[in-house]
Amino acid sequence: MDKVVECVPNFSEGRDKNVIEKIARAVRDVSGVKLLDVEGDAAHNRCVLTLVGAPGPIGDAAFAGVARAAELIDLTKHMGEHPRMGATDVVPFVPVHGVTMEDCVALARATGGRIGKELNIPVFLYEEAATRPERRNLANVRKGQFEALRDAIGRDPARTPDFGPEKIHPTAGATAVGAREFLIAFNVNLDSNDLPLAKAIANKIREAKGGLPKVKAMGFEIAEKGFVQISMNLTNYTVTPIRAAFDAIKTEAEKAGVEILNSELIGLAPRAALGPGDVEYMKIEPFNSKMIVENNL
Repeated sequence: MDKVVECVPNFSEGRDKNVIEKIARAVRDVSGVKLLDVEGDAAHNRCVLTLVGAPGPIGDAAFAGVARAAELIDLTKHMGEHPRMGATDVVPFVPVHGVTMEDCVALARATGGRIGKELNIPVFLYEEAATRPERRNLANVRKGQFEALRDAIGRDPARTPDFGPEKIHPTAGATAVGAREFLIAFNVNLDSNDLPLAKAIANKIREAKGGLPKVKAMGFEIAEKGFVQISMNLTNYTVTPIRAAFDAIKTEAEKAGVEILNSELIGLAPRAALGPGDVEYMKIEPFNSKMIVENNL
């Protein structure tokens, strides 16, 4: 491909494999798009698709996934560890090859407009595509999640969507569409069920609390597996590498006498994000070569 954009939509379903497959099929059926990865998480009740293609087809595929998710997912019945505001929670576009960030911003705005107009789902633009400074940060857009937005949209001018109706979709909620650099979703699992510890470590390392730059982190209990997890989004791995985030967690865990069980790469990462020996050192499980973006192009 001369022009390659990555899209990593997040859907609020991580347990029903039939629903996940139907959404994946809707994306896969768009000509000119390659679906690289489907990652479901039952505890978070969320799945992440990774797809690449030229700007036109990738926009069509993203829209197809959003439309199918709106038919299949009911947010009023959704429960999971991860914050969410929509059946399709976020749709980020990432420049990979032969395209600029400005191209991805234009793509995000065109796709967001289509979602709002054709699906009647309110759309908020975030990161590089944001139309308001406070909306660059996804956490600000998603504040209060589906339930709070249901009450705020149409009443609070600060929560007016960029596209779509000024009321939340009754079952599909709202969707954030944006453009950004590579984001690496990375979880570290502790050999412990101490949720306050996981939350304390997440609080210490996240940028918003004076921790590592370009790191967002939350502590979760993965009850069915008997451990706790620090779940992170590394929004610029060149500023804070994966290994640096891992080491920061390891240091804090060791202070509490707790070992790291393993870690998880959610979705894909660029080759430059992992150095020699990093996979073994960080106990990334499972891992294979297809989890490196460039190995799929």
